Amino acid sequence: MADTDWGSFYAAHVDAVTALAEGLDADALASTVPATPAWTVKQVLAHLAGGPTTFRTGTADGAPGDDWTARHVAERTDSAVVDLVAEMRGNVEFVRGTLEGNPRPAIAWDVATHHADLHEALGRGRLPEALYLPIAESVGAWRAPDLVGTVDPYELFRACFSRRSRAQLRAWDVELDDEQVEQLGVFGPRDDDQPVPPA
Repeated sequence: MADTDWGSFYAAHVDAVTALAEGLDADALASTVPATPAWTVKQVLAHLAGGPTTFRTGTADGAPGDDWTARHVAERTDSAVVDLVAEMRGNVEFVRGTLEGNPRPAIAWDVATHHADLHEALGRGRLPEALYLPIAESVGAWRAPDLVGTVDPYELFRACFSRRSRAQLRAWDVELDDEQVEQLGVFGPRDDDQPVPPA
């Protein structure tokens, strides 16, 4: 597995997410993103804008908990998409600096996870392989090394961040035991099936 430049990986996601955001109409922005805490598409954008800002400004109290995310999402309720896009882009160089030599680049994993959430919620299909494979390999090796190279990398990426239900995990071609089903997802197991884009 090649070393990943997580700063460039993060920047590529911001480029793609902001381009996606700029093309969405009001109905799309108001649609619910299933894998999130009942956030709308616009609220996911607010999270992706607000999270990095709290770290840059030293206001990340409670990160990465629910109160932290709820606060910076709520603070951007009235923000226009153009402002959220500008905020995301404006934080890229700061985030790049935090990712040099970082063995657990959580902020890069977060943007990829939510980018995929948006794609699945909006019926946009899978992310390009370059935007998920490094996570499938690195996080997969941490969470479930026996599944790397065995399970579809996109599905492993999604499962590692609790984006697949217990039933969806059990439907994989590879049989998982109960412990694997319960422990694979970083955020714990879930019972609500998630939209799965075609391979």
